[in-house]
This record gives sequence, structure tokens and C-alpha cells, in this order.
Amino acid sequence: MEKSIFNWSCKHTWQKSAKNTLWCVIGCAIGDFGTIFFFQFYEIPFPILGIMILAIINGLITSIILETIILIKQGFSFYGALKTASGMSLISMLSMEIMMNLTDYILTGGAILTWWVIPIMLIVGFLTPWPYNYWRLKKFGVNCH
Repeated sequence: MEKSIFNWSCKHTWQKSAKNTLWCVIGCAIGDFGTIFFFQFYEIPFPILGIMILAIINGLITSIILETIILIKQGFSFYGALKTASGMSLISMLSMEIMMNLTDYILTGGAILTWWVIPIMLIVGFLTPWPYNYWRLKKFGVNCH
């Protein structure tokens, strides 16, 4: 039985998966940061873990909404776009969200947005799922854009 070797050196696939990952980070960050900012700005007394869980959920929702809009602009029907956006890699989105919030927690104590933590959270959020998105695109030809 011959074992196939996976190719991790395709520049085109890295570029395409980077584009897909970037759109996902943007979508996730809108809901995630918006939630944290809301609680921080209004000084609502709520447990940090609760804020972070809400931020993750809202990040997933806004990412799916953004992906749906992008797919509709590419000619998908609303239902087709929503199904594709919802069915895209939940593993990728969850890993991104969890690592962004874990980074926030480690660096600030959690649920605190500062000028210096946001870029770090975005970089970590991008780098975490990017290899998985490359693998998924290369192996299965699956992407959301």
C-alpha cells in the first residue's frame, strides 16, 4: 500500500487559504470585539467567562453573516449561501474564537480591549486556523469563497 505525501508547499493554496482565513477573522472579530466592547464601555457587571462565551457566540454569528453576504455577491442564492457559510469549518471558526479570547484572557485578564491587545488577538486568531484551512482546501478543495 502506497502512502501519499501531503503537499504543504503550494503557494497558491496558502494564498487562497489566507484570504479565506482573513475573511473569517474579520467576521469573527466584529461580533467578538463588539460584545467585549459593549460590556467594557457600559461597565456591565457580568462574569468574564460569560462575556467571553457571548463574544465567541457573537463572533461565530457575525462570521456566518459576513460569509453569507460574500457568497450571495458571488451568485449564490440566499439559502445556498447561508447553508455554505454555516457548513464551512466550524472547527476553524471555533479555534479562532477560542484562541483570540484566550489571548485576551492571558494578556489582560479577559474581556478587556486595549489598543495593544487587539492586533495580537487578530494575529493569533488568523494564525490558529490558517494551517487547518490550507489542509482542508488542499485535501478536499473545500473553501467558502
